[in-house]
Amino acid sequence: ACALGRPPRAAVRCLPAGTCFSAHLHNAPYAAASGACGRRRGGLAWVSGEPELRLLLGLLAEAAVPTPALLWVGLKRNASACTHGELPLRGFSWEGVGGRTAPPEVPAALGRWEKEPLRSCLVARCAGLHLAATPEGGPRWGWKE
Repeated sequence: ACALGRPPRAAVRCLPAGTCFSAHLHNAPYAAASGACGRRRGGLAWVSGEPELRLLLGLLAEAAVPTPALLWVGLKRNASACTHGELPLRGFSWEGVGGRTAPPEVPAALGRWEKEPLRSCLVARCAGLHLAATPEGGPRWGWKE
């Protein structure tokens, strides 16, 4: 999976189980970002647990992503799905990559939103990973529609 965003060299990190993330920094709309990942034989990143999130955040730190930044990941809500404020992903779900399907359930710890998504059941929307710096210099993250 890849998260779009302009490292000085290809920044890649993998989990022991084989899930790999790469960072590619470009200013592009969601569909173009998804297509660029597809041409690299991957897809926009999806995060099903805290180990993947830590790996992705570490990769983005290694790539020296300037903050604030909004990076596309494969987080999408179809037009037929409603916003659900009580769920961690608020009714959004991860797009499958290479025939794989992302787990529909995610830990509550992954339900951090920089800004709550608009309530709707009629419009397809996508969300990205929003990064900002904290006063201590570390990263602050949250999903953002």
